[in-house]
Amino acid sequence: MRDAKRLAAIRKLPCVRCGRPDSQAAHSNSSKHGKGRGIKSSDAFTVPLCAICHAAFDQFRLGTRRESEVMFEQWLKKTERMLNFKDGDDDVF
Repeated sequence: MRDAKRLAAIRKLPCVRCGRPDSQAAHSNSSKHGKGRGIKSSDAFTVPLCAICHAAFDQFRLGTRRESEVMFEQWLKKTERMLNFKDGDDDVF
């Protein structure tokens, strides 16, 4: 699935890992999300990462492949909360 609106919204969020502004839409590196040789995963599986965190994630410098998948799932949940946050919500990220 490709979703330009979602990617634009993701890029407006701070980095889900370190909080820096100017995020990039980072796609999952997991085959269970549709990733394959030369094929990006679905846009539904994107999180905001700054350029530094995005590069570290893509190069598996943040942990093993399995650790990265677990980390990404946590980031994805946090990203969904951030995307659905409305002023006045008491939810904390």
